[in-house]
Amino acid sequence: MRKKLLLPVAVVWAVGFVMGNAFWYLASPLWIDREVSERLTGADSLETLAVGQFRDGDAAHKGSGTATLYRDPAGNQLMALSDFQVTNGPDLKVYLVEKADVASARDVLDSNWISLGNLKGNIGDQNYQLPQDLSFKPGSVVIWCEQFSVLFSAAPLS
Repeated sequence: MRKKLLLPVAVVWAVGFVMGNAFWYLASPLWIDREVSERLTGADSLETLAVGQFRDGDAAHKGSGTATLYRDPAGNQLMALSDFQVTNGPDLKVYLVEKADVASARDVLDSNWISLGNLKGNIGDQNYQLPQDLSFKPGSVVIWCEQFSVLFSAAPLS
């Protein structure tokens, strides 16, 4: 009798373990915030290139704050997110997108874009270095879920 129960119990345990971990990975960002607070050093010597205000990606993916592109005296470009907040999610990245008015995931996928890397936190000020060999003029800064190709928030630049 004990051997007959061992296999079903093991299967139920394994399925529960996998499902529990999948749930935690996908759902925990909904109630766990990652806060950052990076200072922008040498702000007085930076030239402002473009500014944009974040807006919601859709009803479930909210975003607010300001994205500002700068150039330092050495010619390096960087971006600062200030008063920033976005709905947390899995595998969030910061993209520069050529399209100036991103309103959907299709807009991102159909445009030139480059990833600046992982979003450092879903709340707070943070800075990103832009690549030297950027081959297009950025039209928007986008918070993007790379794993599921979902637009979380976009800031059209002007």
